[in-house]
Amino acid sequence: MYIIENANILKNSELQTCSLLINDDQIAAIQAGFKRYQFIKMNLEPYIMTPSYVLFNSNIPYQGSFQDLKDFLIEHFLLKGCTTLLTYVELLYENELTEKMLGMKTALMSSPIDFMIGIRIPLRLITPTLIRKCKKEKVPAIFVDLKDLDELEKIPWGWIREAMFPFNCPFIPLISCSQKKEEKTVLSKWNTIIQKEKIPALSEVVKEDRPLPIPVLNKIGLYPQKSSLMNGTELSYNLFIKGREIKNVDEVSLFHYHSDRLVVTVHKGKVVRAGNTVLFKPGNGEYVKVRTPAFFSL
Repeated sequence: MYIIENANILKNSELQTCSLLINDDQIAAIQAGFKRYQFIKMNLEPYIMTPSYVLFNSNIPYQGSFQDLKDFLIEHFLLKGCTTLLTYVELLYENELTEKMLGMKTALMSSPIDFMIGIRIPLRLITPTLIRKCKKEKVPAIFVDLKDLDELEKIPWGWIREAMFPFNCPFIPLISCSQKKEEKTVLSKWNTIIQKEKIPALSEVVKEDRPLPIPVLNKIGLYPQKSSLMNGTELSYNLFIKGREIKNVDEVSLFHYHSDRLVVTVHKGKVVRAGNTVLFKPGNGEYVKVRTPAFFSL
């Protein structure tokens, strides 16, 4: 066991200074201080501490060479302070689910960070049969192409809702480039239907290559397991050099505009990035199995 003291944790755009008691790469307790304890102490006073990020990326080169995958993971995840990635496999037919999920899982077994795999489907594939398969496979997210909105009205939503229960893996809307001008209209119709039918779903498109917000992480069953610094959670965090210009910054702005100040990334108690050096450890990542989406009440 050891103690991280004077940790300036960024939460809701404010810095909260506290100490963390660490046991087996997990946070055992968070308090103002642990003066009575005689464990080794690590002083983080010069830094801003944030949970490590979860990023969504749909273009993982999992069918290429190991070197291509390694370079991609370093550039798009490790150098950005991300220790968990979310991606998907694209399905055109129901019977592709198991094979394509297995293909992506196998390719990412060499990943140094944790990973989650959802699926991407056209509206016509929203069927009770596929939903039951997704429930069996514990698929954390179903990305839905909203190209043919007329199909939304034809889906037997009552049967879908029944097939989803009790796992309730959320649907996530996808807007094609050709629909960008009418994105508001498309999302408005989507939200009208999912609210009317009481279907677990996100109301907005998930942005790629930026930290997933807590409500989204909760919907897919990752919060507070990931991207949080609480009692009982894994020790995965980023350290940014403190400075006056980032005193009142929020988490999103820190990611986008102050990446040059990111100096350390820790994944489950192990350093994976120190300065400009990335410690790429193949196979150090794990396939994240979601138990219950939206289990944690926000």
